[in-house]
Amino acid sequence: MTEQTSLFDTNRNYQPTDPEIVELLGNTAKQAQMRHYGRSPSFYRLGRKIIYTGADLNAWADAQRVDTLCKEKRTRAGGA
Repeated sequence: MTEQTSLFDTNRNYQPTDPEIVELLGNTAKQAQMRHYGRSPSFYRLGRKIIYTGADLNAWADAQRVDTLCKEKRTRAGGA
């Protein structure tokens, strides 16, 4: 069982221009591309305003996680 990521405050709403969001997802143009192609975190569109919830950002971060195989598993699978 893996732990839930808590990079973001689950009780807070974030906007695309917040420094934490820009650092993680890129500038607003990049974020718009991610939303268009379905690669962004879940969001609310309120008129022209975009809102990310902390819980949705944490869920998205969890989904991006890449687990590496431990050395024992690589050895059994024939890897170096």
